[in-house]
This record gives sequence, structure tokens and C-alpha cells, in this order.
Amino acid sequence: MLSTAPPRTTTSFGEAATVVAICFGHFIWVSLDSAAAEAGGSFTGAFTDARLLNLVAIECVFAAIALLFLGVRGYAVRTLLPRPDLKGAAVGLGLQLSSWVICGIAFSLLSPLAGPQPVDRMLDEASVSLPVIIVFAMVNGVYEEVFLLGFLMRGMRGAGLSLALGVMLLVRVLYHGYQGPLGMVSVLIVGLVFGLYYSRTGRLWPVVFAHMLWDIVPFMVAG
Repeated sequence: MLSTAPPRTTTSFGEAATVVAICFGHFIWVSLDSAAAEAGGSFTGAFTDARLLNLVAIECVFAAIALLFLGVRGYAVRTLLPRPDLKGAAVGLGLQLSSWVICGIAFSLLSPLAGPQPVDRMLDEASVSLPVIIVFAMVNGVYEEVFLLGFLMRGMRGAGLSLALGVMLLVRVLYHGYQGPLGMVSVLIVGLVFGLYYSRTGRLWPVVFAHMLWDIVPFMVAG
């Protein structure tokens, strides 16, 4: 007899920890190491085409490993894929703009206290081309939101929204530590906006599109 059980979209703590380790463990280590180097006065380097393409390649490999792991364990992998549409893109634009405004307000209050940030220098000295930025934004936007929201936050919903949201934000902030204190504040704000929207709607594409814009706009502004 064929099983009529719905596809599994929840996750155990062990499974969640394994996927987080696969997808974000390397980036958390590198981010914290870079943050420590910056604190010691060392500059970890500006963004370049080679650096962004290397990140794209690494994310593709880690994504394949994580999806294979989840597929073997009977997770409904197909439910993780965002479904692009124009209406969702418009909502994503709104999410990006609203989080941008909130970050701007936070920066105006905190910038005098925090001083120059590592991410500012990384952007100011960036040597990147528009096609590479777009490719990076597309891959990175899908990668982060699929595994942070589509898998981690949705999968842990049975433990309560506060815990699911908190774990997602913690992971998100940890692997952006290289950006400095203000950068981490912006990541926290953006993650909170994205997470609250996703928790209310369950729609992943608008968040993915908003993330893509967040990856593109700073390079355009800095340029």
C-alpha cells in the first residue's frame, strides 16, 4: 500500500545542526577568523570577482551535499525551492526597501559610536564586475534563504516561533561577523524582517529576491 503521509518538512535538532554545519560551518569559521584579524589591525581583503565566484562555487558544493543528505533522510527537498513570480518580486522589493530604511535609522544612531567598519573598506576597495555581482547575488540569495528560512526556521517551527527565529538569526549573524558590529546589526535587522515575513506568509521567493537586491545594491552604492 502506498503511503499517504504528507512530505516531511519538519526537522530534528540533530538534523538541523548537521545541515547548519554543512552549509554554514565553514563560513562561520572564516567569518569569526576574519573578525579576529580585523580586530588585530589586519585587513582581510576587498571583494573581487575571483572572491565572489569562489563563494558561488563553495555554496553550490555545500548545497548539493546538504540536499543529498536531506533527500536520503526522506525530507521533502522540492518544497525548499522558491517559485519566482513578478508579484513576489514586487513584494521582495518592498522588503528590501523597508529593511534598508530601518538599517539607515539604526546606522544614524550607532555610526558615531562604532566608527569605520571592515565591510565599508571591503566595498570601497572592491574590484568587481556587474555580471559577477548578479551571479553571486542570485546564488547567494537562494542559498542563504533556502537553508535559513525554508529549511531551518520552517523545520523548527514545532519548537515555537521564538526559538526558530532566534536560531535562524544567530546562524545568520555569526557568518557575517567579518562585516563588523554595524554590519552584524544590519544583518540582524534584515534577518528579523525576512523571518517575520516568512513566518506569516510561508512565501520564500519574495525573501530570496529581497536578499538578491541586498547583495547587489551595496556594490552599486559603493561604486
